[in-house]
Amino acid sequence: MLRRQIFTVVFMFCILFQGTEGQCSSKLTCSECVQHAGCAWCKQRGFLSPGQPDRRRCDTAEGLRRRNCSAIIDPTPDVQSIVDTELGSSLENVVQLRPQKLHLKLRVGVPQTFKVAFKRAEGYPIDLYFLMDFSLSMIDDLENMKKLGHKVMSALRNVTNAARIGFGAYVDKREIPFITSSSDSLSNPCPENKTCQPAFSFKHFLNLTDNMEDFEKEVSKQNISVNEDLPESGFDGVMQVSVCEEEIGWGNVTRILVYLSDGLFHSAGDGRLAGIVRPNDGKCHLNKDGLYETSESYDYPSIAHLSEVLAKKNIKIIFAITDDYQDTYQELSAVIPQSVVGILESDSSNVVQLISDAYNDLVSKLILEHHKAPAGLDISYSSECSDGTQSYGQKRGECRNLDFDQQINFTVTVSTSVCFSHARSFTIRPQGLTEELSVTVETLCDCDCRDTERRSSYCHGNGTYACGACSCDEGYVGQTCECEKQQNADSILSMEALCTPFNSTNTCSGHGSCLCGRCICHSHYRGQYCQCDDTSCNHHKNLICGGNGRCNCGTCECYPNYEGPACECSTITDECQTGNDSICSNHGYCECNQCICHPDFKGKHCTMSLYPCLQYGACVRCRLSNVLEKENCEEACSSTELIHSPDARIFSCDDEMVFFNVESNSETVQIFYREKHSIFQRAMFGTLVIFCSGVGGVVILGTTMILTYLVLLNIYYQIVP
Repeated sequence: MLRRQIFTVVFMFCILFQGTEGQCSSKLTCSECVQHAGCAWCKQRGFLSPGQPDRRRCDTAEGLRRRNCSAIIDPTPDVQSIVDTELGSSLENVVQLRPQKLHLKLRVGVPQTFKVAFKRAEGYPIDLYFLMDFSLSMIDDLENMKKLGHKVMSALRNVTNAARIGFGAYVDKREIPFITSSSDSLSNPCPENKTCQPAFSFKHFLNLTDNMEDFEKEVSKQNISVNEDLPESGFDGVMQVSVCEEEIGWGNVTRILVYLSDGLFHSAGDGRLAGIVRPNDGKCHLNKDGLYETSESYDYPSIAHLSEVLAKKNIKIIFAITDDYQDTYQELSAVIPQSVVGILESDSSNVVQLISDAYNDLVSKLILEHHKAPAGLDISYSSECSDGTQSYGQKRGECRNLDFDQQINFTVTVSTSVCFSHARSFTIRPQGLTEELSVTVETLCDCDCRDTERRSSYCHGNGTYACGACSCDEGYVGQTCECEKQQNADSILSMEALCTPFNSTNTCSGHGSCLCGRCICHSHYRGQYCQCDDTSCNHHKNLICGGNGRCNCGTCECYPNYEGPACECSTITDECQTGNDSICSNHGYCECNQCICHPDFKGKHCTMSLYPCLQYGACVRCRLSNVLEKENCEEACSSTELIHSPDARIFSCDDEMVFFNVESNSETVQIFYREKHSIFQRAMFGTLVIFCSGVGGVVILGTTMILTYLVLLNIYYQIVP
């Protein structure tokens, strides 16, 4: 995780500030300047040198400070908390999302982050609406529903003390081919010996209530109906239940719609079978009796339309369907937020347990998303879930396996690529809940320098002064509007001659514009004729003048203790110093504070000989052969010390008499040696080797002959009887 966070910070730093300094210098005004990430504007009067263009006022804040600007405009992004009520779960003060209102001040291209916390309150009120299929195949289910009121309420009371339930039903549109059009069938569409009520697209029977007697009484009065085709008009019912908030009685609580069916559904386009081509308008059309009275005027709603309305109205939907159509409804649930599918027994006897399980499934998942964000605003989420899982930079925040009273935290990152003329707003809210975070966004794209002067004396009375710069009136130019534009051709030529170097035809060296006989240099060029480029000096280690000097008109002016064309050389010799005040162990010389070794030596301080065996072999032989005679070996052994080393070290030099190593420092050359075995020892070892080899050969040869004889003898006795 730490590695990911470090990478993110470095990546964002590179995105914001890669090449910022060069891009800042192309901005002509303060407003243009601050609209680029990482750029700041100097409003200090007299900040620029004569002839420098106003765009030189735009730079990084650090760059302006290095150039001694004392009045920098660098708008600071900010997150202001307007409403931030603490999380609470009491029914009198349920707060599940925090904060509730923020104000963001953003700069273009500069992301801002803020924290959002969520904790689902236990016992939060629930409104549950039953939307039931009243086609003939659901006759057993309806009979069971008439007895379930108290059981449903008892199950709801396990999670909340404030619950209400309502009831409505659907069959199909009263148009051929969805129903039979005969007069008898219209009044009683059931087969013989059965009584049914006439078909309808959707009918609302009971407002949301906590009175279970009213619920069971209303359901007990209902009777089944019949339609002709397999699909039903359940989507008509879902749309009307969702948009008719007052008629249904929805409260500002957790809203759950239970969709009970043992069949499929009609959707947008199916209405054409009956000549109904008008798209569903998504409005409430219930009459005083709760009947969807314009069902024959509008087509069925589309899945996308239904998904949008359910999300907007914060309604969670439970599809309680039989096993035959599980796959179809699972695909439907995948595109409808806050929906689950539960398998219904053939007679709906398990509906109470199904609702309980489905509710737990719904509330165990939280999705945090934004709505109505203006174009140009980018919003991403990083999630820290209660089970330890984390995600970064997602289009929405998401956590699963939640329990009540478990807090989860999100980090929301907001950035803008455009400037807004006025404050814009968007909301962030959890799916299926009415609580939301309202966010207003203000973009910092203008400079309020508060120093505007019309016909300013600083601008020679020929322009308006603002934010340290002059905006010249028509007909005037120059850094302080000091020049009047020339109209006469001869005057223009004479002015240009003043801007042209001797023996050149290139005005302002090709790096500037001639105004009033003076060169106004472009970009980083300067000088009377814009001939100086303070970025053209020699580089060392990818730095101008090696970072050890200042570039002045193409030439490096080195800081103290540095020299060279690119100030690459340090004149200090501390890295070359060795013992006894020697330089490079007296085997080399110091250049740029580094040792340059004489031939035959190497190493940081020239302490290692390239050919030690050849160079000191004669010295070793001289010293060892003249130990008793004490003869002088100074010519071969100057400043050497011979040290006997009988231990088991590895020697790199093999001489006639000894093995030896050479180790050098600034004072002496130390030679560590060990004698070879004597001639007698070597002879005895050779004799032993020859003797063992001969004996071993005789033994092996004799053994081979005996084995060969035995094999041949065995073969002979097998052949000859």
